Amino acid sequence: MSQPDAIIIGTGVIGAAIAFEMAKAGWKTLSLDRNTQVGHGSTAGSCAIVRMHYSTFDGTAFAWEGYHYWRDWADYLGLSDDANLAQFRETGCMVMKTEANGFLENHKKYSAELDCPFEEWTPEKITQRLPIYTLDSFAPARRMDDPEFGQSNGAHVKGAVFWPNAGYVTDPALSAQNLMDAAKLHGADVRTGAEVREILTSEGRVAGVKLASGEEIHAKVIVNVAGPGSAIVNEMAGVLGDMTIQTRPLRQEVVHVPAPEGFDFETQGTIVSDSDIALYCRPEHGNHILIGSEDPACDPHQWCEDDVNYNHEFTDQWTTQAMRYAQRVPSLGIPSRTRGVVDLYDASTDWIPIYDKSSLPGFYMACGTSGNQYKNAPIAGKMMTALIGYVEGGADHDANPLQFELPYLGRTIDTGFYSRKRPINTESSFSVLG
Repeated sequence: MSQPDAIIIGTGVIGAAIAFEMAKAGWKTLSLDRNTQVGHGSTAGSCAIVRMHYSTFDGTAFAWEGYHYWRDWADYLGLSDDANLAQFRETGCMVMKTEANGFLENHKKYSAELDCPFEEWTPEKITQRLPIYTLDSFAPARRMDDPEFGQSNGAHVKGAVFWPNAGYVTDPALSAQNLMDAAKLHGADVRTGAEVREILTSEGRVAGVKLASGEEIHAKVIVNVAGPGSAIVNEMAGVLGDMTIQTRPLRQEVVHVPAPEGFDFETQGTIVSDSDIALYCRPEHGNHILIGSEDPACDPHQWCEDDVNYNHEFTDQWTTQAMRYAQRVPSLGIPSRTRGVVDLYDASTDWIPIYDKSSLPGFYMACGTSGNQYKNAPIAGKMMTALIGYVEGGADHDANPLQFELPYLGRTIDTGFYSRKRPINTESSFSVLG
């Protein structure tokens, strides 16, 4: 192939979305991934939840904008009518009102400002929708070896807020493949099984990459979307020096358990975020329930040295999550055989991603996205394309951050919110909730 304009490292959902949007904007892109298939890094292990509720205005606006692309997935991609597309299931998302989330006052305020629909639910409405639920309060979340584990604190969950447009994508890896197929229609190239070992520079700016095979590929722009490997790629590029926000791989376990007998959680269930027991869940194929941790203080963070050498087996964290969920759903049967996903997040210091340029001209990053940015892939692709065009056109994005208009909402956001040099955002939940 002839020399690309831009090399995109990573073919997860966000890397593939950036390839699609850059190709549509006229860039000749080459996507590289060391995995043998598109979408087979941390995207494949994603819970692929599409939600709108965030504790910051920018987070809410970005996610509500992002929803519209999943809703209109086929139209957005423009693939042939017989293409095998990932499906978006609009189940809604119920979030328990707790002290930990400020009883959702910020979330409701920002949703209202953005005309994002939500409903106030009473305790009666919660159990009407989910009759398998009990609303005893167990906060703070505990581990099984805590003598008070499983004992109610005597209070009850006071209600919830329901966002009816939330949902999940049935096959996250397929969604990345859909995006890459759409990118190829616009001239994008992709190479899997290609591991980047070195970032090449010339005269003070990016010049390309060197692969594990020794091959060099030259380009004037590189975008690091390497997921849990992003910090290693940033180190290769020598761009860590001016970053106040760091990223690193965090090991996570997600539990799959059968729904209680007699209740069809797959069709009647909803996504639930429950900070009283510090778990979230969603329906899963085969009438299963998928359960993830909301990173309470009692759950140790399992940071990894790199994105390859980590424990791929389930630990007692699996059992802890299943048992914590059984506090809310007493009829839950916990199988003896563990099922689910063990994978890595690319987590940033404040759990808000970095969408930014770097100190090395021509080197850009979309990092720290795991855990809560899957839903934003299409709009992140659009914003990164605009940001790269802005900077390559001569603008000083650090001094005057790009003001980016969200196409569906018609709102303008300051992309400095996602800067690598931002102060740590104290409004963040400092968890997977973003």
